[in-house]
Amino acid sequence: MEDLEAVSGERLGRRLRELRARSGKSLRAVARELGISASAVSQIERGTMRPSVSRLIAYTSAIGVPLAAVFDPREERGPAPGPAGEREPAPELAVRRAGQVAPIRLGGGVTFRRLSPGPTPDVEFFESTYPPHAVSTAHGRFLRHEGYEVGTVTAGELTIEFESEAVTLAEGDSVTFPCSRPHIIGNRSGSVTAVAIWLIVHAR
Repeated sequence: MEDLEAVSGERLGRRLRELRARSGKSLRAVARELGISASAVSQIERGTMRPSVSRLIAYTSAIGVPLAAVFDPREERGPAPGPAGEREPAPELAVRRAGQVAPIRLGGGVTFRRLSPGPTPDVEFFESTYPPHAVSTAHGRFLRHEGYEVGTVTAGELTIEFESEAVTLAEGDSVTFPCSRPHIIGNRSGSVTAVAIWLIVHAR
């Protein structure tokens, strides 16, 4: 089956606007948290500007929803609490066929594709594709967010820059680090596309 066409910038922006409205946060409040102008947030929500990876994650963090909510409306508030206030477990069986969920193309041509077939408490599962020279941020700022990141490169090479060091991962290499550690992810190759699979694990 051929891959679905990536979600349009307009559709992505509309979804982000819906999530922000349901969170009760104003456009200006989100802009303040992201450290950008209200005009820039408006451009993202109208689909005239695609956010970078780091800006999308910062946006969803600012409105208090998991990244998976951008793909699946059922996850916009996270797993529902159970009888004793505990989160409900993941379903015993969930299947999502190839091509059922369109990927999201972000700034710089980076593509995110959700891999988890249904709500998975405390875990987000994605594939990212970085074309040559693509980076996770368009503004040079290091990203930090909640959770713990686990990744494996399945094609090409990715470099993760931290404040005091950089780690380059080749095909088959894996990495894990706390998301609170400031980082930038990029593909330094001028000709080879890099692909990686990521788990973002949220502590309970």
